[in-house]
Amino acid sequence: MANKKALPQQAQVVIIGGGVIGCSVAYHLTKLGWKDVLLLERKQLTCGTTWHAAGLVGQLRATENLTKMAKYTADLYKNLAAETGQETGLVHTGSVSVAQTEGRFEELKRGASMARNFGLEVDVITPEQILEHYPIADVSNLVGGVYLPGDGQTNPIDTTQALAKGARLGGATIIEGIKVEDIITEPGPNGSKVTGVVTDQGEVRAEIVVNCGGMWAREVAKKVGVNVPLHAAEHYYIVTEAIDDLPKLPTLRDPDGYNYYKEDAGKLLIGCFEPNAVPWGHKGIPDNFCFDELPENWDQFTPALENAMARIPLLESAGIHTFFNGPESFTPDNRFYLGEAPEMKNFYVAAGFNSTGIQSAGGAGKILADWIVRGHCPVDMWDVDIRRVQPFQGGDQYLFDRTTEALGLLYEMHWPEKQPVTCRDIKRSPIHDRLEKANACFGQMAGWERANWFAPEGVEPKYEYSYGPQNWHDYCGAECKAARENVALFDMSSFGKYMVQGKDAVKILNRISGANIDVPVGKMVYTQWLNERGGIEADLTVTRLAENSFMVLSSGGTQTRDFHFLNSHISEDDHCFATDVTSGYALFAVMGPNSRELLKKVTPADLSNAAFPFGTCQEIEMGYAKIKAGRITYVGELGWELYIPSEYAVHVLDTLMEAGKDMNLTLGGMHAVDTLRLEKGFRHWSHEISDEDTPLEAGLGFAIAWDKPGGFIGREALLEQKGQPRTKRMVALQLKEAKTAKGEPPMMYHNEPIYKGDKIVGKITSGRYSHTLGSSIGLGYVHDENGVTADWVNEDNFSVEIACERFEATVSLKPLYDPKSERPKADG
Repeated sequence: MANKKALPQQAQVVIIGGGVIGCSVAYHLTKLGWKDVLLLERKQLTCGTTWHAAGLVGQLRATENLTKMAKYTADLYKNLAAETGQETGLVHTGSVSVAQTEGRFEELKRGASMARNFGLEVDVITPEQILEHYPIADVSNLVGGVYLPGDGQTNPIDTTQALAKGARLGGATIIEGIKVEDIITEPGPNGSKVTGVVTDQGEVRAEIVVNCGGMWAREVAKKVGVNVPLHAAEHYYIVTEAIDDLPKLPTLRDPDGYNYYKEDAGKLLIGCFEPNAVPWGHKGIPDNFCFDELPENWDQFTPALENAMARIPLLESAGIHTFFNGPESFTPDNRFYLGEAPEMKNFYVAAGFNSTGIQSAGGAGKILADWIVRGHCPVDMWDVDIRRVQPFQGGDQYLFDRTTEALGLLYEMHWPEKQPVTCRDIKRSPIHDRLEKANACFGQMAGWERANWFAPEGVEPKYEYSYGPQNWHDYCGAECKAARENVALFDMSSFGKYMVQGKDAVKILNRISGANIDVPVGKMVYTQWLNERGGIEADLTVTRLAENSFMVLSSGGTQTRDFHFLNSHISEDDHCFATDVTSGYALFAVMGPNSRELLKKVTPADLSNAAFPFGTCQEIEMGYAKIKAGRITYVGELGWELYIPSEYAVHVLDTLMEAGKDMNLTLGGMHAVDTLRLEKGFRHWSHEISDEDTPLEAGLGFAIAWDKPGGFIGREALLEQKGQPRTKRMVALQLKEAKTAKGEPPMMYHNEPIYKGDKIVGKITSGRYSHTLGSSIGLGYVHDENGVTADWVNEDNFSVEIACERFEATVSLKPLYDPKSERPKADG
C-alpha cells in the first residue's frame, strides 16, 4: 500500500508489528510521556492474526498478576471509545465454563476459589443453573460449572484501531507498508545492544526496539541472535447462518469437548482448542501474507464439530456460513513472552500469545511500557518472562513437534504435576539410565528429565492424575521417611551452576547479594540477589572456592534468568568473568541422619562437625573420584551436596549405592524434596519469593548483612521497610482437617485463599501433603494493614479455601518441622 508518511531517521522506540499487542505497547508508552515512538507494520494493522481473533475478553488467569492484567484490559477497552472516539465493540456478556467430569469440576471450583482471591466475582453453578444462563445447551452430561459475569467480548479490529488512534493522539507515529528487514546492533560492556532497524525504505536509529511481530516474532528475533520459541498452527472456528430467536448468550466454554461458543448478532461462532494440532508455516510464512486464510480442514475440525452438535442440539439444523482456518502462534508452554531479551540489551519482546492476545493486550502493553520506561518489570511476571526460555526450544524440529500439543494445552486438564507428552528426553542427568533402571518416574523441567518419584518393583512408574493424593503419594511418603529417619539420595543435577572468577568477583557478588560473600575460602553462603527496590531477584548459595573464585548454585528453572542478572551487573571495567558450568557438574544430595555414616564408607575425609562444619565446602575423594562436597541442606536434615564432574557421576553413584546396600539407602525424587523443604519452611523462588517480595516480608532477614563494607543493592529500600510494621509476612500453615467429603486429605497446591475469620488475608504460595506431620501443609503470605504480628497470627481463626470449601488451619511464623534447625547441624 502507499506510504503517506515519511520514515523518520531516528526514534526513541521502534515497535515492530501492528497487531493489537504492538498498538497497545505504543499506546501505553505515550501514556507514560514517551512521544518519540515509531510503530512499523509490514502490511496493514491487524493483518496477521489479530483480525481473525474471536475477541473473547476473559479475566481469570493462572496467577494474580496475569488476572490483574486481564481485568485492566477489560476496563481499558470499555473506556477507549470515550477517549479516542473509536468504538471497540466491548460488551459484557459474562461467561460460563462447564465440566463433564468430577475432575474438571474440581479444576473449575479451584479456579473459582482463586478468582475470589483475586477479587473477581464468580459463581459455582449446577447443570440446571447452566441451562438458565445458556438455554440452548444440552446439560445432561454435565456435573457443574462456573459463571463469571464480568467476562465479555470485543471487536479485535476496532479495538486495535482504538489503541492505534490513542497512540497517535499521544504523539506516536504509526506507518503501515514498511517491512523491517534487519536490526542494527553494536557491542557493549555486557554484550551487544540494539541501536536501530533496517527497513525496506531505509534505516531508523533507535534506543529501544520492541518485537511485537506475532507469528513473525521468532524470525525477527533470530536476526540478532535472540531466542523467541513459537510456531504457528492451524486454528479453526465456524460461524453459523443466522439462527431464528437466538437469545443473547454468555460465552460458553466446554473444555472437555475442546470447544468454546460465542453468540454474535444472531449467529453462533464455535471455536476449538483440539489436541494433536496441525503446525503451519514450518518452512516460513509467505512474504505476501495479509488478511489471509488457510484451506478448510474438515478432517481436523469434525471431532470438535460433533462435540458441538451434542452440546448445542440446534446446530444439527443450523447452516454453516463460514469455516475459518487462520494461523495462530503458540509457545511450548502455552504462555506468552514479555520483557527484555537476555541475549540483547534494549531489545524487548511481546509475542506468542497462544490465542489470548485480545484479552491480554491491554495489560501486556501496560506492563511492557512500564518495563521499558522504568528499566525493570513493575510486578512479578515470571510466568511470562522471556528469560525462562531455554536455548534448545528455538529449534525447528522441537517447535514443530511441540506445537502439536501446545495448542490444546489451554483446554487440557491442568492437573497438579501434569507432564508434557511431546519432546521428552531432551536433557538428561549423567545418571539418568541408572535412575530409569531403579523405576524412576520422570518429570520435565526446563527440558531436564528429573526423577520425580520412584515406583516399587512391579509397579509402572506412570502418573495417574487427580486433585487428591495421586498414585505416587505413598511412594513419596516412603522417600520422605527415608530422608527424615535414615538416608536418601536425590539427583539434583538440573540445578544451575556458575563459576564467578576474577579480582573483582567478590565486589560484584557482594553488590548484588544481601549476605556478605567476603568469607573465608571454603565457606558457603546462603543469600538473595536483590534489586533496587529490595525485591528478590534470585535465591541461591555462593561458595568461595579460592580468593578470586566462587561457585553459585541456583535452580534449574531460573538458570538463564539468574545468569543474565549476574552478567548485567558486571561492567566493562570489572575484572570478573561468569561461566555457566551447569552441564559440567552432576549434583547429588545425600540427606538424612545416617548420611554421615554412609559417606564415611566411601571417603577418607573427616566428616565431623569440627573438621567439616555446617555451611562449608571441601574437595574430597569419593571412590576413585575427586569431588566437591558442601555441607548444606534443602530438606532440613544432616547431609551433603556433592558436586561431581559429570564424567565421574556414574562411578560416584555406583560407589554410594554399593556402600548403602546394608543401610537401606533410598533413592528419592523431586516431589519428596519439595515436601521436605515445605516442612522445613524453605522458600522457593517463583513460588514463595519473587522480585516483588523482600527478604523481610519473606522471613529471610537473617540472610541480610546490613553493615557489610560497601553495602548492597536494595539496602536503602530494606532499611526503610525495616522501620515499618510488617504488613505482609510469610507464614507456614497446617490444615486441621484430615479428610474431605471424599475421604481424602484436602490438598493445597497454589493460590488458595487464606481466611482470617471471614476475610481473605492472603494466599498459599506452595502446598503439599506432609507425611512427617500427617496432614496437608503450605507456605503463604498473609496481610494486615496494622502489621502481621505474633499475636495476630496466634489468634487461631484461620482457614484455607480449597475448591470452594473451607478448612481450618494452624498458622505459624516458624517452620513446622525442626524450628530451631538443630538436625542439619548434628555432630558425629
